[in-house]
Formats: sequence, C-alpha cells, structure tokens
Amino acid sequence: MTAPAAILYLLILVSVSLIAVLFVRPSVTVTRGGKIMAFLILFFLPVLCAWMGISSELDRSKSTTFCLSCHTMEPFGKTLHIDDPSYLAAAHFQNHRVPADEACYTCHTNYTMFGTAKDKLRGLRHVYVYYFTTPPPAEKIKLYDPYNNRECLHCHEGARSFEQGAVHNSDPDLLPAIKANKKSCVSSGCHDVVHNVGTLANVKFWNGGS
Repeated sequence: MTAPAAILYLLILVSVSLIAVLFVRPSVTVTRGGKIMAFLILFFLPVLCAWMGISSELDRSKSTTFCLSCHTMEPFGKTLHIDDPSYLAAAHFQNHRVPADEACYTCHTNYTMFGTAKDKLRGLRHVYVYYFTTPPPAEKIKLYDPYNNRECLHCHEGARSFEQGAVHNSDPDLLPAIKANKKSCVSSGCHDVVHNVGTLANVKFWNGGS
C-alpha cells in the first residue's frame, strides 16, 4: 500500500469514528465549539476523503497495470512483449521510449479520462460497458478517431533521429506534413504495425531481459 493510500484509509477511519461519536453523543453539538466540530466531521472530512480518493484513483488509472487489468485489454498488453521491433508499441515499451509503468497513458493520453471533456465522457462509457454490458473482443476495438501525430510529437519532435532521419527527409514535404498531421505516423508504409492483436498466435515474445 502506498503512503497516500494509507493516509486516506486512516483519514476515513478517523472520520467514521468521529461520526459515530456524534450519533452516540449528540449533546456535544450544543456548544458553539461542538457545532464547529460537527461541521468539520460531517462535511469537511467527507469532502476531504472524497477528494483524496478521487485524486489517488485518477493517478492510479494512469498506470499500465490499471489499463491492462481489464480482460479485454489483455491482448494489447501482450503485444508490448512481442519480440519484433517493427511492432511500434512493443519497440517503445521494451526500449523505455515511454515510461514502462505508464505506457498506455503516455501514448493515448488524449484518448483517456485525462484528455478533453469529450474523452472523459468516453472513459466513463468504457467503465459502463465493462461492468454493465459485454465488452467487445480485442480484435473489434478501434480508436474513435484516427491517431493524432500530436501524441508522437510530444516526445519525438526536436529529436535528432526524428528531425534528421533519412526516411523523414527523403521527401522535403514529408516532415512538414507529419508535423501538420497531414501524413499519419501510423499510415501504411510508415509505422503501421502498432498492436495488431490478431497476430498474437504467430509471433515470438520477448522474455523481458531475463
């Protein structure tokens, strides 16, 4: 258990205990000090607990472990360990081009509950589908919108290997088109092998360096 989580659980325990005292001995609220204490116990502490809980869970939901805890996402997690550098997600994950513990969030930040208001609502829809309906198989899962180069450029723009790469500069119009999101990084002939969950039965997996 992390320190913030331990503090939260302790705070909840204290809050529940104090609320119980108020119900057992309501007479303590007769005085002005008692009323102030009752306000803090019944309103301030619950709000504080809720805020800390939401903050803690939102932070936890950035983790790769959280993203892959959904059964439907398991095949996508397996693709991170494919022993083939042509698989874009695997190459980034295995070489720590993205933080391994926040790999999904790093590449799909605009698609998660941390993106725009629209994406937050989509994230809540995912929760609803997972718990109250039958989630689609991994092979049927698609992005709502085409992948935006912006997510790649967060890290790669300005990098020497990107700016001066031979392929990127083979055509003088290519690099500006990539930066303007007119030529997708994951378009055919570029980095078009990303997760490809349908190929899992025919690939070799990396042993994690062990």
